[in-house]
Amino acid sequence: MSDFDAHLLVVDDDERIRTLLQKFLIRNGFLVTAARDAQHARRILTGLDFDMIILDVMMPGEDGLSLCRSLRETKTTPILLLTARGETDARIEGFEAGADDYLPKPFEPKELLLRINAVLRRMPDTPAEDSMPKILHLGDIRYDLERGEMWQGQDIVRLTGTEMLLMKIFSAQPGNPISRAKLVEELGRDRGQAQERAVDVQITRLRRKIESDPKQPRYLQTVRGAGYMLAPD
Repeated sequence: MSDFDAHLLVVDDDERIRTLLQKFLIRNGFLVTAARDAQHARRILTGLDFDMIILDVMMPGEDGLSLCRSLRETKTTPILLLTARGETDARIEGFEAGADDYLPKPFEPKELLLRINAVLRRMPDTPAEDSMPKILHLGDIRYDLERGEMWQGQDIVRLTGTEMLLMKIFSAQPGNPISRAKLVEELGRDRGQAQERAVDVQITRLRRKIESDPKQPRYLQTVRGAGYMLAPD
């Protein structure tokens, strides 16, 4: 998928901002559908799949964080949050809700465009069907490196876009620790302590999906002074 055939869902209760974003993104080659609030977005999502959701946090009724958490129960679609709250704690809260990226308001439209394209480029490519699968075993969890899919028995384990990318990074170097700074770089984010804390949040979320006891991780280990390491069976 190229950046220019992606279908985006923009959810914002401010009609002026929603219209401006829709026009700007269409001019830059995207297909765009707009929703005026969380309830409207839910109705749209029952009938359409999107390549990315751009979601305002501060909305009347159900806010963006609540909608993000709810969508993460069933969808892996990348989500970029927009909010007037730019504090580090607010960003961490956004990542904990399952967002893939976070952009404080006000922002330059060009920065939004760059972030959208960066998130879409990070999404794993779909491999050829005739490629031989390579499987990592993490207890009763199976991770297919070629397809970027995780399974537990006959059930697929839903991963967010960021979790998919983390598994791709770790599975390329099993048994080798990867620093938090390197993970920030591989995820395509700006450097800094806040982003490293955001990586910690994503690691915690991923552990909940692959570890029988996330507080005593066996497969996604913390290596003191070196970072994190995937240790498959």
